[in-house]
Amino acid sequence: MVAPTKNSRSLALIVAGALTLAAIGFLSLNYARAESAVVIPAATLDNPKAAGTTQTAVLAGGCFWGMQGVFEHVKGVKQVLSGYSGGDRGSAIYGIVGTGATGHAESIQITFDPSQVTYGELLRIYFSVAHDPTQLNYQGPDHGTQYRSNIFYAGEQQKKIATAYVEQLNKSGIFAKPIVTRVDALKGFYAAEDYHQDYLIHNPTSPYIVYNDLPKIENLKKLFPAQYREKPVMVTDNPA
Repeated sequence: MVAPTKNSRSLALIVAGALTLAAIGFLSLNYARAESAVVIPAATLDNPKAAGTTQTAVLAGGCFWGMQGVFEHVKGVKQVLSGYSGGDRGSAIYGIVGTGATGHAESIQITFDPSQVTYGELLRIYFSVAHDPTQLNYQGPDHGTQYRSNIFYAGEQQKKIATAYVEQLNKSGIFAKPIVTRVDALKGFYAAEDYHQDYLIHNPTSPYIVYNDLPKIENLKKLFPAQYREKPVMVTDNPA
């Protein structure tokens, strides 16, 4: 092997530096949206806080890792599961959902105490912090119908609150572009594979999580301090 010359070493350092800058630029371009959040008003139509049995909300808005991570920090939330909604049980498999041909969206199922947090308050965090509701069939670097913005309502009251809130926000002009969030009846929610559950908590140094999802939790803390809790609730805290 021929020893490298001083000039060749210098060239290698220049190339390495350029590649590093390109990589940083790529990450900034693809993940800058994750750091944005929109301050929005509360839902005009909502259920009042009231004691009762726990309720569930199923929401989709990009990769379920970040969505789950955000709502695990919300007071009144008892559990958040990552999973799939919109398609059939037989195709609720990560590798198949990733083709974008199953009808599924990566979703989360939120189990919450209605005496501590309302459905409308969960939607406010969903629209403001958890994702960008103006992006059609993608979120940040993730593209495909499996990453669409979608509310899956359980019952007519959830449908009324969700559709009224979308109309309220569109009329307000707060978002620069129209909201593209679908509001569909919940046909079924199918929990994702175990390794997806609490993924953000278990992988806090993953580049994807660092650039795309941790800023959402910081925005939750800043914009909704009264609803933020430092210690997240984990799936393993409430095993099935």
